[in-house]
Amino acid sequence: VQLQASGGGLVQSGGSLRLSCASISIFRIDPMGWYRQSPGNQRELVATITTSGNTNYADSVKGRFTISRDNANDTVYLQMNSLKPEDTAVYYCYGQTWGSDYWGQGTLVTVSS
Repeated sequence: VQLQASGGGLVQSGGSLRLSCASISIFRIDPMGWYRQSPGNQRELVATITTSGNTNYADSVKGRFTISRDNANDTVYLQMNSLKPEDTAVYYCYGQTWGSDYWGQGTLVTVSS
């Protein structure tokens, strides 16, 4: 299983970014999602989505971030709006299959105030 994330960058507070994560696997990845880790903090859940479209969001991003999924291509997206400096972190794509967890390489999101 390989997860290839892209879309990070530098944005001003209040701006938007869209992250993408494509999976390469012979197995269906379910769920897929995003975690993030900022310096000095543990990795935390951002959002996950199942193949049936069930979503789960961290309270800190509800109403600002939207996760979506293209099941045909096993690709997951994270639309991030109204970004805040506290959203600054390395964002990791996540996927699960056959009871094992897989992680992408991480993409840095920096939100300037």
